[in-house]
Amino acid sequence: MAGRLNGKVAIVTGAGSSGAGIGNGKAAAILFAREGAKVLCVDQQIERAEETCAIISDEKGVASALAADVTKRTDCATAVSAAIERYGRLDILHNNVGIVGGHGHGIRDITEDEWDHVMEVNLKSMVLTTQAALPHLEAAGGGSIINVSSIAAMRVYPAAIMAYQASKAGIIGLTLSLAGQLAEQRIRVNCIAPGFILTDLNREM
Repeated sequence: MAGRLNGKVAIVTGAGSSGAGIGNGKAAAILFAREGAKVLCVDQQIERAEETCAIISDEKGVASALAADVTKRTDCATAVSAAIERYGRLDILHNNVGIVGGHGHGIRDITEDEWDHVMEVNLKSMVLTTQAALPHLEAAGGGSIINVSSIAAMRVYPAAIMAYQASKAGIIGLTLSLAGQLAEQRIRVNCIAPGFILTDLNREM
């Protein structure tokens, strides 16, 4: 690799994988480390984050794991504080956490609780992590926020993933808004909208 991130520190949320494969968050964390970044791997299940850290360590990279629920403001603040305490700065926030949720329900069947849960995990979490990270990105003189959306935000898909689609479209809108708000602080905000990738989340589909 080219060492493009030497001296940088990154937080990756959802940095573990739900199964034996390599999901998007795990892949991003490994690639950041390969480019020279020190990576805080955040996942709700610490064992998953530790698996990612083990791969990075085997490749002589620098990473550590943290268990956090990024739908909770206090956990987001803890994650950012951990990055600062362990590595001294913060340059990159990679918001990867996401669920399909909705229990396969379209507009006729989805419950309020199901809808709220998907929005909380997929969209609200990115607001909370960004709020926690922002002062430290500014202190570093700028940085990068990367939000993972989905091509499902821009296509017709089965009604069963309606809540997921809406949340991923919301991420695109959030990204545009943040990019405009934070440009003067030299903080770039970009969105990635992948198609179907063979991860455990998509394997059955």
